[in-house]
Amino acid sequence: MQAKQETNTNWVYRNRHGNIVLDFNPVVFFSTTALIGLFVVLSLLYLDSFSSSAKDLQAWIANQTGWFFVLMVNLVLGYLVFLMVGRYGKIRLGGETATPEFSHLAWIAMLFSAGMGIGLMFYSVAEPIYHLATPPHGAEPGSTAAYKDAIRTTFLHWGLHAWGIYALTGLALAYFSFNRGQPLSIRAVFEPLLGNRIHGFWGHLIDTLASVATLFGVATSLGLGVSQINAGLNHLYDIPIDSTTQIILIMGITAVATLSVVLGLNKGIKRLSELNMVLALILLLLVFLVGPTLFILNGFVENVGLYLNEFFELGFWNETYAQGDWQNGWTVFYWGWWAAWAPFVGMFIARISRGRTIREFIASVLLVATGLTFVWLSVFGNSALFIELVGPGGLVEAVQADVSQSLFVFFEKLPIAVGLDIPANALLAVGTLATLVIITFFVTSSDSGSLVIDIITAGGRPNPPVAQRIYWASTEGAVAAILLIGGGLSALQTAAISAGLPFAILILLMIYSLQKALMTDYATLNRSPERI
Repeated sequence: MQAKQETNTNWVYRNRHGNIVLDFNPVVFFSTTALIGLFVVLSLLYLDSFSSSAKDLQAWIANQTGWFFVLMVNLVLGYLVFLMVGRYGKIRLGGETATPEFSHLAWIAMLFSAGMGIGLMFYSVAEPIYHLATPPHGAEPGSTAAYKDAIRTTFLHWGLHAWGIYALTGLALAYFSFNRGQPLSIRAVFEPLLGNRIHGFWGHLIDTLASVATLFGVATSLGLGVSQINAGLNHLYDIPIDSTTQIILIMGITAVATLSVVLGLNKGIKRLSELNMVLALILLLLVFLVGPTLFILNGFVENVGLYLNEFFELGFWNETYAQGDWQNGWTVFYWGWWAAWAPFVGMFIARISRGRTIREFIASVLLVATGLTFVWLSVFGNSALFIELVGPGGLVEAVQADVSQSLFVFFEKLPIAVGLDIPANALLAVGTLATLVIITFFVTSSDSGSLVIDIITAGGRPNPPVAQRIYWASTEGAVAAILLIGGGLSALQTAAISAGLPFAILILLMIYSLQKALMTDYATLNRSPERI
């Protein structure tokens, strides 16, 4: 193998046949690897102090900057609406002759699987039930007002504001890469602000932080997610809940994710995302048809109305006059979590969105993806609320006892609530399908996360060499497994969420940078949007 520095920033390694086997930015690649290793070692050696410090930092951020997160998500959403309806909406990502790489259905499947899928499996039942038991806006627990508050608050956390963060990040990355010829990397977005400095220290710093945040976000989700899978397998098949089972699950998920990312977008990630969505749709239809169908249909319409009717009040609510701290553990937590995941999900959405117009991009990511999210939340969330409303109840206790098993308790109680006598083996099959959907959602998050880190550490190359894909996919699994055994996953999750503050600041800077680029390019072309 021969090594040669073929570009100003990347190291490129070729084999004796001249084929590229490695192609990476050495500063970002080695800095990311070193920081990850250091972070894991220190968190294991000083777990108690690290956990305490991470929690204190997150509490400080929530208490002192909650107003900033609330303002940020609303500014992002307002700017996206401005772009969607304005003169820049007809600009095509990649230029006027660019064509989409994927069908609209495949595109939506991939962005939905990477963006929200696994979280919805975890919280579509648990979150409405949490809010029902402890209503955030002062309603009496279990009252009609509490039921309404539970579902509209869940809609707030998973709706337009959440997808808006992803949409802005993805759009900015796609525009600077496909329309301005910049590498597909976080640093490229800040070229109007930093100029050529994006190729130096500040650019390396931005990309390194994005890579580390992405890996830690995916690794913590993988590690904590196998707890839900393990809980489901225990509930269904009495498989023990222990570290051995969870390590085996991590290894299996990592192996499939590695294969998917090695095969690439078309043969791997796309096909797996489509399979994932088919399985998820089957599960959704089962709950819809077997569950309280009319209640779900009525609920979906009313849920959307509740959400839209109090959209601005909910979106700008800061708990100022109530003087409480509920919002810190929920709304501010979510805004920080979505901001911390924005580099990962935004980068992935950008990678698959060449050929879309800005209007199509925003409308699909905001409206279509949010619509799918609301359908899922209404089917599962309203079915869960129905169990509490008409009987047999017990979900509140199940969620409070072990949120990981609450989804499987839900499947057992749903037939009783609607008066069906479903055989035990049928319930087992539904639980198994749910577990399979959870696993495929985790795999799609892992493989897309690996691809994003590959791209960033490869200096923005959209198709990094296979060896690097294997390296980062394996690293994700290894970090998750090590911290799971050592007990540091929860602390790492807390730290990862705290990273949402600096990324929230960067997201606001993206608005300025993207708008400046659009105005400059539009003025330079001096022609109507129809021809751009």
